[in-house]
Amino acid sequence: MTASIALPELSAGTWNIDATHSTVGFTVRHLMVSKVRGRFQNFSGAVTVAADGTPSVNAEIDVTSITTDNEQRDGHLKTADFFEVEKFPTATFTSTSVKPDGGDFVVTGDFTLHGVTKSIDLKLEFNGINPGMGNGPVAGFEATTVINRKDFGISIDMPLEGGGAVVGDKITLSLDIEAGLAS
Repeated sequence: MTASIALPELSAGTWNIDATHSTVGFTVRHLMVSKVRGRFQNFSGAVTVAADGTPSVNAEIDVTSITTDNEQRDGHLKTADFFEVEKFPTATFTSTSVKPDGGDFVVTGDFTLHGVTKSIDLKLEFNGINPGMGNGPVAGFEATTVINRKDFGISIDMPLEGGGAVVGDKITLSLDIEAGLAS
């Protein structure tokens, strides 16, 4: 693991992602003029903070839980044209470093999607700690990155007659995460 920094407000321990109060979403260009937004309904993970304050992140996304609020499109996204969920039902992220970036951070890690693992950088905003509502402290994070779907073997081309494609190559991943300190 590359040298990482400490987030001084996070106490040592395991901060489990609270999926009820978190979102793992994405946007992608559609017909070259608009964006389709979607999310994954089932995911889990944790931020583990070592005794020296150094954080690491592990997460798993249930790709079969994809929703764009359009049943027909969701069904197509689950096929071999896109995510091929019968063969690749999960995506994973394991951090390799956390570095300061101005007032924010960059979390670098190995992201596996569609059976392909690539190193990605997540731009992370740490939103601080709240004492919680009787179940211990909670921490908030927002993170974004842009990936190219073709880098992960999702290479369907659906060209438009006048140029461009039905589905863009660049996918913006957006994470709004609330995590609670395990007791």
